[in-house]
Amino acid sequence: MNALYLASQSPRRLALLRQIGYAPSVLLPDPAVNEDPLGAEPARPYVIRLARAKAEAGEVTRQARGLPALPLLAADTTVTLDGHVLGKPQSVAEAAEWLRRFSGRTHSVLTAVCVIRDGVRREVVSESEVRFRVLDEAEIATYIASGEPFDKAGGYGIQGRAAAFIAHLSGSHSGVMGLPLCETAQLLRQFGLDAA
Repeated sequence: MNALYLASQSPRRLALLRQIGYAPSVLLPDPAVNEDPLGAEPARPYVIRLARAKAEAGEVTRQARGLPALPLLAADTTVTLDGHVLGKPQSVAEAAEWLRRFSGRTHSVLTAVCVIRDGVRREVVSESEVRFRVLDEAEIATYIASGEPFDKAGGYGIQGRAAAFIAHLSGSHSGVMGLPLCETAQLLRQFGLDAA
């Protein structure tokens, strides 16, 4: 068995699950989960809370629609630098500021994955360290003009043009993309799901 629900509108998470042999059906929670941090909430509790809230909201939606009780997976990714959680940039200026701060430095990317089935909930967190090479202003401007930064945690996508900025990665490449595949596969096996 490899069928499950994915409570995410991320095409990357869907593709990553398919890549390792799962057949997810997208089930978007209604309403969507508020992703604002709670005050100065640290990154790890924040990302776990959001993954859990998305999974729980997805489960409520599944039940309301009378859908079969398959495992439901949700995830959340956040980027931290200097102790600050960086979500998705809200403006060109914010995206540029973040890229300047990443330039020549290392930051953390945390992705939490939560799976729920029949009232049982389990979570896992992947943390990766990413070091950018030094970026110049022209590169930053060109990258922002591509539009890529605006729907991604931290304002960049390692699977896209920003791959050229990554000097070193320690941890999970797929976790930085939004779904740590090793940890996710192990978590799904705990719910009796094996890849096809």
